[in-house]
Amino acid sequence: MAADKPDDCWRSLLDRVGSLPPELSRRIVSGVAIGVVALAMTYWSPVLFAVLMFVVAAAMSWEWGRIVRRSAMPDTAMVVHILAVLLAAVLSATDMAGLAIASTIVGAIAVAAWTFGVGNAQLSGVGVLYTGLPVVALGWLRGDEPLGFLATLFVLLSVVVTDVGAYASGRILGGPKLWSEISPNKTWSGLVGGVLAAAAAGGLFAGLSGTGSAVWLASLGLILGIVAQGGDLAESALKRHFGLKDSSDLIPGHGGVMDRMDGIVTASVIAAMIAFAIDAYAPARALLYGS
Repeated sequence: MAADKPDDCWRSLLDRVGSLPPELSRRIVSGVAIGVVALAMTYWSPVLFAVLMFVVAAAMSWEWGRIVRRSAMPDTAMVVHILAVLLAAVLSATDMAGLAIASTIVGAIAVAAWTFGVGNAQLSGVGVLYTGLPVVALGWLRGDEPLGFLATLFVLLSVVVTDVGAYASGRILGGPKLWSEISPNKTWSGLVGGVLAAAAAGGLFAGLSGTGSAVWLASLGLILGIVAQGGDLAESALKRHFGLKDSSDLIPGHGGVMDRMDGIVTASVIAAMIAFAIDAYAPARALLYGS
């Protein structure tokens, strides 16, 4: 029998997506589109990746103000917040990660001082660190050529695989809830499944990319998987505290940008700290090889 033509395969795939529930269809289409664009910008150059990180962090900055200050329209604190993130992105893209961290801390202090007495000053300041430090961490790793792309990709894939593994195992196995007061849908089976999936992906990444060892990257994937789940729970706790289900509705079918980046926020910072502890002058290699 002759093989199906490519056009027929694409048409069949689109028909299947179109037959899914509308909410799930939007989730799949928007997720794939965002993933393709993000992967292309990450691969193309450290500068283009810095642009991507700033756009993502700026959206998260708006969502943070919307959550903690109930400010849907940009206020002065939000402008300072976004400017601090912009400066962090520029400095990290120009190999000045130390100054980028300093600018993020100064921005956090400035936002907290500006909102003092208005309400939630501490959380407003924490928001600058929450959105700025991942920009610095990932920008620092991505800028370490020639392994920057692979190191950054490993961090991002670890989080994605953790989320997928947690969702799949939680739905299939079910069982006791992980922390129902904060995230009623998460289960212990989902946590274990997600972390094990990240570990397996780490070992597979070593074989496919030819970098590092399977044992090291599996162990690193395990760590990042745990940290990513912690970031997910922390963001859920923040939303619960303010009575919100999603950080916004910017991404069709997914909620807000923070809802998709919560695990990456924590995993990227921990990955950068691990790389710094091993070799601050070659962070990408340090992360991938452990030496």
